[in-house]
Amino acid sequence: MQITDIKVRKLFDDDSTMKAVVSVTFDGQLALHDIKVIYAKERYFIVMPSKKNADGTFRDVVHPINAQFRGMLEAAVIDAYDKAVEEAAQTEEAVLTY
Repeated sequence: MQITDIKVRKLFDDDSTMKAVVSVTFDGQLALHDIKVIYAKERYFIVMPSKKNADGTFRDVVHPINAQFRGMLEAAVIDAYDKAVEEAAQTEEAVLTY
């Protein structure tokens, strides 16, 4: 299964631990929405889409089956996040120079 597209749908510019919401497309045929990019304990990681259970706990709706795939997915999503942050900063600089 190959990642064919990553869209950073929303960037959060505040001091919260959640930094972005991302959608990933696999093989050009399956889209996975609402992956969260989190910054905590001085590192970035991803949190998979989840739903709240009746007891107040959360359960992943989708999740990687093995550590190798999770690592590949996490690296690709965080790389896309870094690029989106850089593009947003460049756009902001361009607006400020006018």
